[in-house]
Amino acid sequence: MTLKDQFELMARYNQWMNESVFDAANELDKSDLVEDRGAFFGSVIGTLNHILVGDIIWLKRFSAHPSGFDSLNVVRAMESPKTLTTVLYDDLEALQDTRYQIDLTLIELCDEMEIYDLSYPITYCNMQGNKFEKRFGYLLQHLFNHQTHHRGQVTVLLNQLGVELAVTDLLAVIPEA
Repeated sequence: MTLKDQFELMARYNQWMNESVFDAANELDKSDLVEDRGAFFGSVIGTLNHILVGDIIWLKRFSAHPSGFDSLNVVRAMESPKTLTTVLYDDLEALQDTRYQIDLTLIELCDEMEIYDLSYPITYCNMQGNKFEKRFGYLLQHLFNHQTHHRGQVTVLLNQLGVELAVTDLLAVIPEA
């Protein structure tokens, strides 16, 4: 198994988990979705928006990669979120539609990239304007880790609201040998 294989697996796991989370969130009333429950980004919908905002920000940064990645054309056309707390959608259906599009973009990116692309340094500025240069592979790993972290918060919020996700383990999508 190569590192590229690992990222392809993570992209598919990400899509599978996001579909599960949104299926569960769709069981909630709008008032339960938007109520501040003390999470980092307040509510279920606030946290789901934050995950999407983070993905868009990182994918826009990745679009500067010299390989060009045609898969990122859809993200290049999107407006950049202004803050990490930007609520792109207060409607779950619209949020889910864009989430689905971004998840497909991540799958296409991981399929399109080559192993040597992972070593290329990406220069970017964070939301405070501080400049960094880090290798693309590490940044892509951060993107997936960030999603997992905040999806875990959403699953706790859903559980507190009486909605449980079945299996959430990566093991469920790892193919048999």
